[in-house]
Amino acid sequence: MKITIVGRGRVGGGLARLWTSAGHAVTGLGQDGGDAAGADVVVVAVPGHAIADALGKVSGLASQMTLDATNVYQERDNSFPSLSHQVKSIVGGPTAKAFSTVFAAAYTQISAQRIRPSNLFASDPAARSTAEQLIRDAGFDPVHVGELDPGARLLEDSSSLTRALATQMGPFFYRYGRPGEL
Repeated sequence: MKITIVGRGRVGGGLARLWTSAGHAVTGLGQDGGDAAGADVVVVAVPGHAIADALGKVSGLASQMTLDATNVYQERDNSFPSLSHQVKSIVGGPTAKAFSTVFAAAYTQISAQRIRPSNLFASDPAARSTAEQLIRDAGFDPVHVGELDPGARLLEDSSSLTRALATQMGPFFYRYGRPGEL
């Protein structure tokens, strides 16, 4: 799969390494932007307040499937129900929200876990199978919380809980499973 990641920080750079190791062709774009033409998936891995600016510097956006890995750290643009909806309004393709409730600082420790950690995600129906594949290829088990609306906002709002737990535990993994599966 051809993946263009907008953002080269901990999340974007970490996902690039994981997906490259899984055999995907990954292109990372930094602050200067670049071209996403030909990408099967565009991953947005910038702070939530920087979405419009970052994607405004990217050419070749042509309704590709988008995976939104952003989080709210400052005021959000409340004209959209979620950051994922803002991303979708710019790129135009089916969208998924993922990797916003896991810690990039722990990416290097995924393979050492006794069981695969979970990764909560929400998606448009047309983005679900690709999001699930990319989550698995990064070393996680996908847990679908529902469609983009209202699932993306639910995940974004839960990030304060994740950060609160991290103040006690540091970066952590989580696992969701039915009784008998764990």
